[in-house]
Amino acid sequence: MNPLRKCCYQLVGFMMAYGIASPALAELPVERLRLPAGFRIEVLTDQVPNARAMALGDFADGRGVVYVGSRAEGKVYGVEIDKGRARRVHTLASGLTLPVGVAYRDGSLYVSAVSRILALDGIAGRLDKPPVPRVVTAGFPAETHHGWKFIAFGPDGWLYVPVGAPCNVCDSPDARYASIQRMRPDGSGVEVVARGVRNTVGFDWNPADGSLWFTDNGRDMLGDDVPSDELNRVSKPGEHFGYPYCHQGDVPDPEFGKGRECARFTPPAVKLGAHVAALGMRFYTGRAFPAAYRKSLFVAEHGSWNRSRKSGYRVVRVEVDKAGKAVRQEAFVEGWLQVDAAGKESVWGRPADVLVLPDGSLLISDDQAGAIYRVVYEGRDS
Repeated sequence: MNPLRKCCYQLVGFMMAYGIASPALAELPVERLRLPAGFRIEVLTDQVPNARAMALGDFADGRGVVYVGSRAEGKVYGVEIDKGRARRVHTLASGLTLPVGVAYRDGSLYVSAVSRILALDGIAGRLDKPPVPRVVTAGFPAETHHGWKFIAFGPDGWLYVPVGAPCNVCDSPDARYASIQRMRPDGSGVEVVARGVRNTVGFDWNPADGSLWFTDNGRDMLGDDVPSDELNRVSKPGEHFGYPYCHQGDVPDPEFGKGRECARFTPPAVKLGAHVAALGMRFYTGRAFPAAYRKSLFVAEHGSWNRSRKSGYRVVRVEVDKAGKAVRQEAFVEGWLQVDAAGKESVWGRPADVLVLPDGSLLISDDQAGAIYRVVYEGRDS
């Protein structure tokens, strides 16, 4: 982190701890962001360094806490929200190993830390003096390559935990890698839900039928346009989605795909585009957006790092029909990637996750800007 910005964050933390109003650290150019007609985006807070995955805590009368994981300095945050405004940002833990994933259940905040799942018990009432993290399990691999984890509780009450591939592309003998697993809240009963998943950093359940959907990042070093990142749907336990043998449902891997027909594996529900780095995703469960959006899911595209022309750096909407099939995708928020008249590219933000608040607004975390945005609808619902 830039030393000056780090100093600013420390100053803001002091000011907030003593109830002193804090100005924005830097004016983020949200006016550059483009949304459909009737929608507006604003900065909820820019005081969450490297904001990644988000989880909804208890809310009542518009007040509650959103928990936020990060990769910077191993910190986990709690953002107090009151009627659409961020009132305070608390540091709940620090010094953890890549605590990207957060999930809240029955008063406890679960945090992923590569090989460990931790819990901060009774956190809602202890924001100012958070508890020492309790180790729920330490049974996941310690490899940090794709080792950071998005986690979430499913409708079945189990905690879902992915284990990314320990490489760009490889066929690891350890069957735990390249999978999505689930466990009971006490860490017991770990079992595989999906295989052949290179690296998912976001998943959610369709409220219409309870099916699990997840993003998956495609492998690198096959060129600018192959393979596509994927949006997948799990239809049966233990289903295989192709990695490392087949990518995007129809591209055999040049090293590992020999003798492995792509038809043997489950193809993606949607091809999101090459190298867009699709991370967090959520189904829209609110009622504040127009009716057409209530059959949609939103995907945060973090943006490419090894493409000659950048892709991603936006939030897309995927429409899902009554039969549970994705029928189309479109840009919902874009503008973090700027291209000037000479074709020079610049980036001022990178979406990492999305989250629906109880009031129906949509939060977007941005790990580059250390910010969380809030999208509201102010138009007329047709």
